[in-house]
Amino acid sequence: MSETQKFSKLPFILITSLFFVWGLSNNMTDILLAAFKRIMGMTDFETSWIQVAFYGSYFCLAIPAAIFIKRYTYKSGVLVGLGLFIVGSLLFYPASISMQYSHFLSALFILASGLAILETTANPYIIAMGPEESATRRLNLAQSFNPIGSILGIVLGKVYILSHLNSASADERGLMSAQELDIIQSEELDAVMGPYVALALVLILLWVLIYFVKMSKGSDAVQDFKVVSAVKRLVKNKDYLSGIIAQFFYVGAQIGVWSFTIRYVMHELQLNEEQASTYYLASLILFMISRFVCTVLMNFFRPYVLLAVLSLIAILATICVIYVGGLAGVYALVLISGCMSLMYPTIYGLAISGLGEDTKIASSGLVMAILGGAVLTPLQGLVSDVTDSINLAFYVPLSSFFIVFLYALFINKKSKNIQ
Repeated sequence: MSETQKFSKLPFILITSLFFVWGLSNNMTDILLAAFKRIMGMTDFETSWIQVAFYGSYFCLAIPAAIFIKRYTYKSGVLVGLGLFIVGSLLFYPASISMQYSHFLSALFILASGLAILETTANPYIIAMGPEESATRRLNLAQSFNPIGSILGIVLGKVYILSHLNSASADERGLMSAQELDIIQSEELDAVMGPYVALALVLILLWVLIYFVKMSKGSDAVQDFKVVSAVKRLVKNKDYLSGIIAQFFYVGAQIGVWSFTIRYVMHELQLNEEQASTYYLASLILFMISRFVCTVLMNFFRPYVLLAVLSLIAILATICVIYVGGLAGVYALVLISGCMSLMYPTIYGLAISGLGEDTKIASSGLVMAILGGAVLTPLQGLVSDVTDSINLAFYVPLSSFFIVFLYALFINKKSKNIQ
């Protein structure tokens, strides 16, 4: 018991700080879709490649990250992940000089590769820090600091990126000379670069701190690590596979909702990017408050019950977003964030429960499910472009929330059968 207490103090604080860090980065990246749409006159589908680069890296790095931290330690995984995060952030500087969209996408891929390693490391680390029966609640507590970072990311994006965008419309930019347009775009891309480079400098200090702190190995003590045998066991586990599917569609819904919140608000309320981002900020604040509230409610209700109720409310709110619109639609869009607050950690905790030595590979599979953000967000952008309606594009997250609701019902039925 003393080892558990020693294990969960300073390491817990440091690992929880990482939840804050990737929340900041994730939602500052969401701002980029609106920014690049104006800066380079892109379609919704073209701007969604930002999320393809960002969340596609999770799919590519999750398994290698799990193998790496199993072979070495949680701490080594954190240091490598944080290092890649820093490198990717610093690469925004040369990208702003070249003014090439592909260079920004490359920087985002490297940055997000670091985040993939961090998430693959941090989530099972939190799970391992105490009794299994309270693992889901403990993970929700750690994840509660993620939206705090998300809120700061939106504030930074609003103040240092969106407020520096030139007000010239796409039509007005089309009438400018190449030199005039180049000057405007250069200034705007410098604004995009600034917060990322500043963040990298701060994270260097965090990297040094973690490097010098003695950190328990936790479940890394198991040295006989056979990936193939672990995967074979997991693919036969219906509970785990259903969690993978639910997580894929949940993440696709979350990223799609947040990626196009600013676009939706601009369309429904006729606001500019900076003004519309206020509603996005409100969404993240509600997300944060709801995360803490749901963590408390888990003391009284089973996680899958809360998951079912909130996914159903999210379905109804999304229908309002599609068909009602206006200020009511915007408020419904904000409400969706409150419903989403407990979904990721709850699905994660339910899917990974009781997997023992397979936990790390299982964790990487759940991180790979973040690919949903790279697959469904472009689909949502494509629907918006083809139908010329940002409202109809929300059919994509609507379908995803329905799948999450079915997952909650599946877990509920399984629990009753066990009883």
